[in-house]
Amino acid sequence: MRSAFAYIMLSVFFLLAGCQKKELPVQPHTSGDVKTASVNMDGTYKYQIYYSLKANKEVSKNLKTAWDISFETSPRGFHIFLNSSKLMFALNTGKTDFSSVSYNDTIGMMAHRKCDGSTGVTDSTAIGDWTIAKNVFIVDKGLDEAGQNLGKMKIQFLSVSDSNYTVRFADVDGNNNTSVSIKKDTLYNLAYLSFDTKTQVSIEPPKSTWDLVFTQYTFTFYAESPPLPYLVTGCLLNRFNTQAVKDSSAVFSKIAFADVNQFTLTNDISTIGYNWKVFKNSSYSIVSKYNFIIRDAAGYSYKLHFTDFYDSKGEKGNPKWEYQQL
Repeated sequence: MRSAFAYIMLSVFFLLAGCQKKELPVQPHTSGDVKTASVNMDGTYKYQIYYSLKANKEVSKNLKTAWDISFETSPRGFHIFLNSSKLMFALNTGKTDFSSVSYNDTIGMMAHRKCDGSTGVTDSTAIGDWTIAKNVFIVDKGLDEAGQNLGKMKIQFLSVSDSNYTVRFADVDGNNNTSVSIKKDTLYNLAYLSFDTKTQVSIEPPKSTWDLVFTQYTFTFYAESPPLPYLVTGCLLNRFNTQAVKDSSAVFSKIAFADVNQFTLTNDISTIGYNWKVFKNSSYSIVSKYNFIIRDAAGYSYKLHFTDFYDSKGEKGNPKWEYQQL
């Protein structure tokens, strides 16, 4: 009996052992090839260029003067942004009567005007929470690519819903009084308004199709007294689930996929920014120690560093970089 029992138990053991799944080997992670890319912003920096790292291509390109105001598109979104590539400012007049606002309200504007913060944080906008009082703002439209002042407008944001905004604007003297409905579309980060065309305009491509935008933008140098808003030229992140970090300790060629978790990434859209280059002796040179780790909205990670700011003819405004999907 004992031998029969032992035989049965031994048979069961081998049967169960045979049913166990074999361990599968973990496939090693394979990184992509190192790629070289560049864009042409023009020597006057007049273009804004949207770029996809995954596709390694320019997605779209527009004149920086093609728009003035942008609007958050999420159903509950109400935040409004100035076109910081033109060094725009806004002044809250404290008035709700649109027709009563005139050039008299621009007196002292220099001391009280505001610009948007460069980080993309919604609580650092010049317009702020306009839904409380619906005050009239005077907007300085900033500068074109030749440095010419584009004048001022007055604008009042009247309403916002899940699907659209209603906006009223005019010349400060009241001429060209216009009302526009701005439609929200959640496929995009922002919706755009042009004072020149008096219409909603198409600027930024769908938010899932790009990672970086090469553009001028307003950066405030707080070390100056008083703080100095200034136009700089650089690279901003897509605000849609895109993160990055700047590092100056690692060597570009040595950064591997396993190193990504050692970095703390941020969604500050100006993380790459402008100071990967320096201006000295009448020309720009690249700060070679800076590397950037970027994680796109789909979860892919990249390393990137800049190699030039000039094209083969010596014209500035042509950022060139190397990057690799990790």
